[in-house]
Amino acid sequence: MNEISPKAEISPKAKIGNNCKIFPFVYIEDDVEIGDNCIIFPFVSILSGTRMGNNNKIHQGSVIAALPQDFNFRGEKSYCIIGDNNIIRENVVINRATHTGCKTVIGNNNVLMEGSHISHDTKVGNRCVFGYGTKIAGDCEIQDGVIFSSSVIENAATRVGTGAMIQAGTTFSKDVPPYIVCTKRSEYGGVNYTMGRSYGVDEKTLKHIANAYRLVYLGNTSLFDAVNQIEQQVPDGPEIRNIIKFMRETKLGVIAKM
Repeated sequence: MNEISPKAEISPKAKIGNNCKIFPFVYIEDDVEIGDNCIIFPFVSILSGTRMGNNNKIHQGSVIAALPQDFNFRGEKSYCIIGDNNIIRENVVINRATHTGCKTVIGNNNVLMEGSHISHDTKVGNRCVFGYGTKIAGDCEIQDGVIFSSSVIENAATRVGTGAMIQAGTTFSKDVPPYIVCTKRSEYGGVNYTMGRSYGVDEKTLKHIANAYRLVYLGNTSLFDAVNQIEQQVPDGPEIRNIIKFMRETKLGVIAKM
């Protein structure tokens, strides 16, 4: 049974799941679907195009599926997809996608801290943390287990690989590879051993990851040749394959060495 304040403004066309709690002064538009066991705190706006899963908590002042801040937007019907078990803190803004049928996607078990912003058409994986005031531009890709410290700015169309950590105050315009630390100067700061160990990556595999990045960042060769060397010289495993795939798919290049 839902607990919905009579002071909330909810379109009769919106679909609300079971056991949801919706506080006063929440605004929910027509084309919205919300799953079960969600908590929507006061002064939250959930706009058309939202598709939200189960067990999400949306805190005061947040806006979900805000219109994209993109000059190419012409009012098309697009979506903002949010998975399960996400915590979205105060004054977070998530834009829906720009073009017809396209999606901004937030996966499962993510934490978006106060004042963070996810722009149009960005895809976020699972178990990510977005620190205070972090801003993610449009068309970005963020893989699983990424941690953004506070006041990070990720510029448009960049990617962040699995298990990477971005230090506070960083602004970056190139891809951040998996399992590394990106420094405040948007440079390679070594392997993210803390994250690796927390996800059960063994010490032997962490050494292989470090060896792979020595070839990329300490070898006097092109990224193309470095990736080939990783494939030839570093023992195979899912993490190494992920690094190789990420590097080969980069379009903007990867962050520089220190």
